[in-house]
Amino acid sequence: MVKVIFACVHNAGRSQMAAAFFNQLADTQKAEAISAGTEPGVRVHPEVQAVMQEIGIDLSAAKPQKLTEGLAQGAQLLITMGCGDKCPYAPGLRRDDWPLPDPKGRPLEEVRALRDEIRSRVIALLNSAPFDKA
Repeated sequence: MVKVIFACVHNAGRSQMAAAFFNQLADTQKAEAISAGTEPGVRVHPEVQAVMQEIGIDLSAAKPQKLTEGLAQGAQLLITMGCGDKCPYAPGLRRDDWPLPDPKGRPLEEVRALRDEIRSRVIALLNSAPFDKA
């Protein structure tokens, strides 16, 4: 089982969307994603919930969580979401960064564009090794 962590600071927007897309599109027998943050927010941003709901993904029950050693255990890849110096770090994990803007407080059109960009990046990730054999 390949485990991917999508992480940002508050775990209330970008990382939640990325993990939701990954888990929707991946072969659940071979890969899974979780999302986490270094300073988790109280809830997923309302604008993120709204644009994901538009495409049939319900994030209303999703809760931001802290990236801990225990959570990172068994993961192979950490993808951070353009949070600069505040980006989480987990020793021993392969790491990539997707430099994406924070959706908090942005107009829905911008959040939709960000959602679509994240979906495209998740598809590209799933089409790469080790996922292309999933």
